[in-house]
Parts: sequence; C-alpha cells; structure tokens
Amino acid sequence: MDILEWFSNWYKSQCNGDWEHGFGVSINTVDNPGWSIKIDLTGTDCDGRSLDRTTYNYDHETDWWVCWTDDNVFHGAGGPLHLHSLLTMFRNWVMNAQ
Repeated sequence: MDILEWFSNWYKSQCNGDWEHGFGVSINTVDNPGWSIKIDLTGTDCDGRSLDRTTYNYDHETDWWVCWTDDNVFHGAGGPLHLHSLLTMFRNWVMNAQ
C-alpha cells in the first residue's frame, strides 16, 4: 500500500464523529520552501505517545526533514521533495506502537 493510501486509511480510522470536528490533520507549505504537517493525536491510537526530534539533513538546503511530537501533536517539516518522507516517518512511528 502506498503512503497516501495508508495515510488516508489511518485518517478514516480515526474519524469517529468527534475527533475530526475538534482535531485532525493539516498539511501546509513553508517558505523555505517545503512542507509542514501537524497531526493531532488526542483521541487517536497514538494519544499520549511521544517522538524525540528525528532529523535528516543532506548537503543541500532543500534536502532535509524533521519530525517530533509536542503537546500531543505529531509535527513534521521538510524540503519540497520530502512530503513523502514526513508521511512515511509518521507511518513508521504509528506502526511501531502496534
């Protein structure tokens, strides 16, 4: 299953009539350029879990990513070609909890 299909299924499995109204997912662009993701964990299977800052930095200013949790939110940011990397990191983190 590709990462977008997996992420869509994960999102759907969290939707319970309440979570999607008060919490959820945001994917935005940043001016580095790059991507930013925030995934609210409250009420999900990952509620209360933590992730220490995990980074990937290559030799180019746009080839980087970083993920971490803070205040029960999974955060990810990365260069313009790393949206896939951020979602993959999230999937790996989720799957390691199961």
